[in-house]
Amino acid sequence: VQLVESGGGLVQAGGSLRLSCAVSGGPFSNLAMGWFRQAPGKEREFVATISWNGGTTIYADSVEARFTISRDHHNNIMYLQMDNLKPEDTAVYYCAARYFRISQADVDYAYWGQGTQVTVSS
Repeated sequence: VQLVESGGGLVQAGGSLRLSCAVSGGPFSNLAMGWFRQAPGKEREFVATISWNGGTTIYADSVEARFTISRDHHNNIMYLQMDNLKPEDTAVYYCAARYFRISQADVDYAYWGQGTQVTVSS
């Protein structure tokens, strides 16, 4: 399974970005997907996760009501819509995949993208 993120960039506080994660090499409909992020000098942290059918989503408290995770089964793409961005959202964002069961723990994910930088200026 290969994952490729895109959509990162520089945005002012209060702005929006949409990250994409294109999935290939595996059965997209069997994969639970997640977004994680890592800021400089900090450990990687959970952002959001979505079940294989999109029926269940879980968010970190820090992004609840600002970020929306979704998936497009026709094009095998996962998205993270990020609204009302804050400087503390600055990080490298990674998409991840695992078979079947949804999880908030990064150690549970077998497949990772290369990451995309998101920078929010104040």
